[in-house]
Amino acid sequence: MSQTAKPRRPSDAAFTERQGQYLAFIHTYTKINRRPPAEADMQRYFRVTPPTVHQMVVNLDRNGLIERIPGQPRSIRVLVSPDGLPALK
Repeated sequence: MSQTAKPRRPSDAAFTERQGQYLAFIHTYTKINRRPPAEADMQRYFRVTPPTVHQMVVNLDRNGLIERIPGQPRSIRVLVSPDGLPALK
């Protein structure tokens, strides 16, 4: 009998320290401003280039850590429980 792997919940997902910081920023920004950040907001906070932020957002989406609507600004939603996020540095 073969066992099929259970789909992982985002709260169970592993992420790198840098990914965790982006997730924490998105969560914190959304909580404070009552709307998700634009990629430009992340660019300013992390002091990185637009392609760097965009690639991180794409990777977070691909890994099931965020949900977004491509082409719609400020549509990012963190799927990881706030308890599972690191402190924002």
